[in-house]
Amino acid sequence: MQMWILAIGGALVVLGFGIVLWLWVRVRRSAARTIEQAEREARRLVAEAEIETKRILKDADVEARERLLAARTEFERETRNHRIELAGIEKRIDQREAVLEERLLGLAERERQVEQLETELGARDKELAKREEELAHAVEEQHHRLEQIAGLTKDQAKAELMHAMERDARIEAANMVKRIEDEAIEKSKERARRIISMAIQRIASEQVIESTVSVVDLPSDDMKGRIIGREGRNIRAFEQATGVDLIVDDTPEAVILSCFEPVRREIGRLALSRLVQDGRIHPARIEEVVEKVRSEMDEKLLADGEAVALEMGIPDLHPELLKLLGRLQFRSSYGQNALRHSMEVAWLAHHMAAELGVDAEVAKRAGLLHDIGKAVDREMEGTHLELGRELLKRYGESDGVIHAMECHHGDYDPQSVEAVLITAADALSAARPGARREILETYIKRLKKLETLAGEFKGVEKAYAIQAGRELRIVVESGKISDEEALWLARDVAKKIEAELTYPGQIKVTVIRETRAVEYAR
Repeated sequence: MQMWILAIGGALVVLGFGIVLWLWVRVRRSAARTIEQAEREARRLVAEAEIETKRILKDADVEARERLLAARTEFERETRNHRIELAGIEKRIDQREAVLEERLLGLAERERQVEQLETELGARDKELAKREEELAHAVEEQHHRLEQIAGLTKDQAKAELMHAMERDARIEAANMVKRIEDEAIEKSKERARRIISMAIQRIASEQVIESTVSVVDLPSDDMKGRIIGREGRNIRAFEQATGVDLIVDDTPEAVILSCFEPVRREIGRLALSRLVQDGRIHPARIEEVVEKVRSEMDEKLLADGEAVALEMGIPDLHPELLKLLGRLQFRSSYGQNALRHSMEVAWLAHHMAAELGVDAEVAKRAGLLHDIGKAVDREMEGTHLELGRELLKRYGESDGVIHAMECHHGDYDPQSVEAVLITAADALSAARPGARREILETYIKRLKKLETLAGEFKGVEKAYAIQAGRELRIVVESGKISDEEALWLARDVAKKIEAELTYPGQIKVTVIRETRAVEYAR
């Protein structure tokens, strides 16, 4: 059994060895064939590479020759262009050298001429210096001769010359001012005339003249005795209660009340009228009636102010301002009723503002209130402008209204069109015929003062105040005052009148210069 197993194992070993040997021989043969194929493929690739290399080398050689040829062609072209450019540059350089040579020749010639001119100028300078010295001596000698002939020193002659130049400048300025004024007047006269005429046409004002006295009519002269009372006690009681002077004279069936405070005078007039109607006149009754009239007067002033405000279309005024407006109806300026004047100014300013396209309501309000200070100026310290400004500020009026009010007498420079219109309307209302009057004595003094003031100016021959003092005509000496100086004289006189005189409205100053040539035929 073991023998069989050993025999089988030996056979298997021999068989395995044979198989391994066979596989080894087979693999070796396959590797030899693969190596042979690889060698053949390598020889083929080497041959193809050699062929491709030869082709590439050939192509590279051809391309290099082409590039060399192109570079050579480009080089030759650029070289040719550079040569042409260099030739042009050389030509231009030659031309510039020729021009420079010509300029150098010209400069040399100019230098020679300059040297010659310098020599000549040197000689001329010496000659001019000599002549200047001679001229200076001659001028100095001439100055001495002129001073001897004219009797003036050099400084005096300068002063005279400056005066002449100043006079010429003033004449020239006067001509310019006149030309500008003529142009302005020509352009504005028609428009101003139209605006003012339209404003005046819309106003229908009464011409009322008032004074500081009131007259109370009596039913008979017997009433005078009852008014006087025993030993004048009724008059004393009346005057003490009202603050009004009662004048009983020879005027038939009338007595006169005199007082500069218009409201007190009106209270006295009403109280005396009631006492005369009642017939009971004694101190107790007088005090009772006066007190009653005084309380009624406050209500009347407010009612009258409200009526005026309603008529003017200004219903939002403060009640205190309404009372002050009512007081204005008893105040007059040069005989013109202050309330009617204020209403007239308000309407004029309103219409002119509407025509000019500015704030007509502000103009109307300022016009109505422009003299409000006159209602209290006899009871409080200060001008009516200052008092009016304080009152308007106190009772809430706008800055525009206050400014227009305070400018109407020219104390402040107007900063708005409304302020200018209030000034113009105030002048128009005061200057219309019959609006105002003056005491005869004051009127005559003002006329004399006007004529005297104009006569103080140099060259004035005569001066006449005409048209109730609203125009001053000045006749000048034609030999001393020229046409241009006449314009300045009119301005100077007007400025002096504004500074030194007080007058209603405005005063026109007219300067008359006349030259007459007279000869007799014999």
